[in-house]
Order: sequence, then C-alpha cells, then structure tokens
Amino acid sequence: MRDPRRFKDQLYEQFARIGKAVASPRRLEILDLLCQSEKSVEELAHLTRLNVKNASAHLRVLRWSRLVETRRAGKFVNYRLADEAVARYWLATRSLAERRLGEIKQTATAYFVEPMPAQRVDRRTLLERARRGNLILLDVRPANEYAAAHLPHARSLPVAELKRNLTTFPRDKEIFAYCRGPYCVLSLEAVKFLRRRGYRAIRLDDGVLEWQEAGLPIERLHKREMKAS
Repeated sequence: MRDPRRFKDQLYEQFARIGKAVASPRRLEILDLLCQSEKSVEELAHLTRLNVKNASAHLRVLRWSRLVETRRAGKFVNYRLADEAVARYWLATRSLAERRLGEIKQTATAYFVEPMPAQRVDRRTLLERARRGNLILLDVRPANEYAAAHLPHARSLPVAELKRNLTTFPRDKEIFAYCRGPYCVLSLEAVKFLRRRGYRAIRLDDGVLEWQEAGLPIERLHKREMKAS
C-alpha cells in the first residue's frame, strides 16, 4: 500500500531544495547577475566581492538545485541560468519581497536619494522616441551583458568608458541610462557623471528583465557583430 505521508515528505523535500539554494543574499545576487549574461566564476567573484573559493561554493549549491548550469570556455568554466523560468522566479521573489518588506523601499530610498530618482516612463513611448532619435538610450552595463540582450535602439557604453566618449553626445537630447534594473547602481553613477557635465541625464528604472516581463522586445548581438565590436 502506498504511503501518502511518505509521498508528501519526498515531494516537499524536493520543493525545499529551491528554497535552500536561494536562502543566501550572495546566491540571490549571483542569480541576478546571471540573469544578464553567463559569467565565469572569476567574474562573479569580482562582481560580488567574494573570493573565488567562496563564489565556487555558492555556485555549487545553485547547481545542485538545478538553477544554474555550466559551459566550458577554454580554461574557464562559465555559469548560466538553467532555464528562463529561473529569471522569472527571481523577479517573482523580488516583487513579493517589495510588497511585503518595507525595509526594501527604505534601503533603496536612502541610497538613491534626490536628485537622482529613477523615472518610470511609458515603455512604448520611450521605445518610439528612441527609434526616432529624439532621445539617447544608454546601456551602461559591461559590453558582454549588452551583447547577450539589450533594449531596442540602446547604445552600449559601460560606465568606465563614459569619460572618453563624452563628446559624442549632443547636448540638446535627453539621455536615459539603464543597467540591471531598479537596484543597479551603474546607471546612478552614469547619470551623476553626465549631469555634472551639463547633460540632461535620467536614470531609467527598467533593465532587460523588466522589459521582457512586460512583453516588450529586446535585441541581441549576433556573433559577427560581437566580433566587430
């Protein structure tokens, strides 16, 4: 005779694997970064300010729970999300936390203080204005993340390269800068830099994940374009 209690125990033990895997701020941050593009252990360690040994340990847990998978690239092992559903899971987790935990808004508000609030704009209007060239849409993430996916009509210009490319921006157009979503600080750095030099720069709340979640198009570079860039 089948034991229903044993069945339930086995079933929920598997569900709990996901919860155990994401019960770490660092592992959530790693998932957030992998939502942008695949990355090596060394790159993830640098971005999360972990040593390689600790980053590898966190990645093993995520792999054990089947949330990430690996791809060997020469001497390096790259990690990527195992499924697009993992990105949706992260967005749902973030959204639930925002709804239930007031501390998130307090923390974000304290960091993204005036006069640098992000602007939520009508996405389709923004897309049309960018298509017509009425504004500059600036992707300030690393170039490999831009290549993996970016907003239509966006120009790739990582924060570190802003200074030497400043003269390419016309002063009569608004510049909308975006990075990895509402809590990414790269766009904040870019907007501060541009405003200090007299440009009309605005930090966009959206990133690629938010754009996809809204059912709007994104673009990717083909391998030929990636080599040319």
